[in-house]
Amino acid sequence: MANIRKELVELLNSALKLEHAARIQYLAHAEMIKGQNAEKLIERLKEIASDEEKHEGQFRNLIGNYLGAEPTMAIAETHHGFKTEDILKINLKGEKEAIDLYKQIYQKVCENKEEFRYEFETLEHEIRHVIVDEQEHVAELAVLQGGLNG
Repeated sequence: MANIRKELVELLNSALKLEHAARIQYLAHAEMIKGQNAEKLIERLKEIASDEEKHEGQFRNLIGNYLGAEPTMAIAETHHGFKTEDILKINLKGEKEAIDLYKQIYQKVCENKEEFRYEFETLEHEIRHVIVDEQEHVAELAVLQGGLNG
């Protein structure tokens, strides 16, 4: 496996760890939400968790089927939140960190297009799609947080 392929697998496995953690974190945080308007927020956190699960599958597919490597079963660090305000702040920060990593991965793929001659379009499309989803999560969490860009 060429160095760029190995590097990309490592980066995608880091992304997969983040998605594992984010899904579990969103589901746990959904159980912590209490009070007025809790139902809509709980529903949205669970929807985002479902998106993160979809991203896990996309990253596993890219790693296993397109790059011929083993997808990680590890998980990134999760962060506890007990109050709604903290939960939104924690997850907004996590989404932004994920976007930063995914943009780095996207750039590597684009800069090494020739190395991924038979995989490029799928890699580029899937990674870009995940970035767009995560940007949507940032916008939604910011609105739920009260419009702050945390």
